[in-house]
Amino acid sequence: MTLGSRLLCVFYAVVALAAFYGTWSENLAYFGPGAHGGGSFLPDLKVNPASRSFAIDLGLFLLAAAVWMVGEARKVGVRFVWAYIVLAFAIAISVTFPLFLLARELRLASGKPVPVVGPVTRALDLAGLAALTVASVGFGLWLH
Repeated sequence: MTLGSRLLCVFYAVVALAAFYGTWSENLAYFGPGAHGGGSFLPDLKVNPASRSFAIDLGLFLLAAAVWMVGEARKVGVRFVWAYIVLAFAIAISVTFPLFLLARELRLASGKPVPVVGPVTRALDLAGLAALTVASVGFGLWLH
């Protein structure tokens, strides 16, 4: 692994850690004892134009990132790409996207051959991305 690749890996790891701290310190405050959160997270995204804009921005970024991540994972052989995408909803895309980039960089540095992806995996990827697209569009329309 080159020095540039190592530095890039460190950068991605630091971004993921900072994102995890930043998002989850706020999430815990929102959902914690005495907080107003609870089951109102999604409705709170509709509170004002700024919150709607930010939610739509993140949702569509997640969609574009997911499409790129699946294609890139299949091209270079990063495993468990759908785990990064699913965890983006449970943790935060700002955490899982740099972790995917870290895994990608490590995979590229490994020099191992890329595994062949079969038609079933391709079909499942397309179905998953189609479902994510429908959900993203529906979410954006619901926010408006």
